[in-house]
Amino acid sequence: MKVLYTTEASATGGRTGSAATSDGAFSVALTTPKELGGPGGEGNNPEQLFAAGYSACFLGAVKFVGAQKKVKIAEDSKVTATVGIGPRDDGEGFGLDVALAVSLPGLERDVAQAVVDQAHIVCPYSHATRNGLDVRVTLV
Repeated sequence: MKVLYTTEASATGGRTGSAATSDGAFSVALTTPKELGGPGGEGNNPEQLFAAGYSACFLGAVKFVGAQKKVKIAEDSKVTATVGIGPRDDGEGFGLDVALAVSLPGLERDVAQAVVDQAHIVCPYSHATRNGLDVRVTLV
């Protein structure tokens, strides 16, 4: 693979700490949710960051596929990622549960579905999770 872009981020304090990119463009306070035994409140958690990254990346893949297929993707198109965390069924740690809801207004359903299906192949987040995480993608 020819790498076109690289970024770097570091976290301190684990789920209750902070994370930032080395270039200073992004910095976030991390707080463990109450549901996972933490204090909750202000701050974000890795699941929120994953949901934001995956939804943005998937919408980028939708736009890429749309351009390839010469299909106009509306400005108000939206991808909502729902990310859950819980104990794995094998008892060996934790796993993620991911669902993507894709809204592509103005497209006929069969065209939109073809774009979404191809975007799920093109998106690097989808590719990275393909063999270890069941990602449910729904056209809404």
